[in-house]
Amino acid sequence: MPFIENTVSTAKPHLTQANAALTQATPVINEFGQAQTVQIPAERALTVYLDKRELVTLMTLGASPELLVLGFLRNQRLIASVEEIESITVDWSIGEGELGQPGVAAVKTRAGLMETPKAPRVVTTGCGQGSVFGDLMSDIDGIHLPPAQITQAQLYGLVNAIRIQETTYKSAGSVHACALFCGIEMRMFVEDVGRHNAVDTIAGWMGMNDVSGHDKVFYTTGRLTSEMVIKSAQMGVPIAVSRSGITQMGLAVAQRVGLCTIGRATHKRFLCFSAPERLVWQSGLVQAPDAVNP
Repeated sequence: MPFIENTVSTAKPHLTQANAALTQATPVINEFGQAQTVQIPAERALTVYLDKRELVTLMTLGASPELLVLGFLRNQRLIASVEEIESITVDWSIGEGELGQPGVAAVKTRAGLMETPKAPRVVTTGCGQGSVFGDLMSDIDGIHLPPAQITQAQLYGLVNAIRIQETTYKSAGSVHACALFCGIEMRMFVEDVGRHNAVDTIAGWMGMNDVSGHDKVFYTTGRLTSEMVIKSAQMGVPIAVSRSGITQMGLAVAQRVGLCTIGRATHKRFLCFSAPERLVWQSGLVQAPDAVNP
């Protein structure tokens, strides 16, 4: 398998580049009783082995499986830094063509024989996946986010960048997207069958490329749950934007760590739920409600 050449640091892990097809054509019958072919997301299972011991099975689209695994290990605090990993080798051919037979991601640490949890777990594509290992709430008081801000113009710019982005969602639906922005520049975009996979992939990319989150904005099409807020904070990203809303626990965590959460962000509409001091308001960019509906 080809390896991604690492130009950032020789201490970074070697990664295969086992990208899989994101969609699959399938025949359907439409409302008129007519046959046609549409694209659907190609969900697949990926079993992760950590130093030859089974750790977890992730259900994923397979866009960037190595980065997904790396970010998963980091966000679950199974590793302190990506430099602890020597290599991640993904092979989809093992389960190819057999329903229920997952592909394999072999993770090799530099120290070798890393201790793993006793019971392997399956992380489904469900929206309520939650954290698999450890209590992500336990260390949030130790998170100190930088004093970053976003202007209202930048917020509108990144929402528009997502709108015009070519996506699997537009062709096949049924996926979540996450992105990392610096100002209105999209630094990373990824889609997966679960939003937790997408944010883990971004975390893996940040670790591989030594990208700091201090001046970044995290975007997701999914809800800002407590897990999504915590992962954003763990990545050092102080502002999170969602096309959807926020949960009660997500809001409580955001308020606790001082993370700015912005939801219902479509076109020029949005709701700022927490840390409004991080948003530089430019009210002239949008009409007042009474001006729209006199």
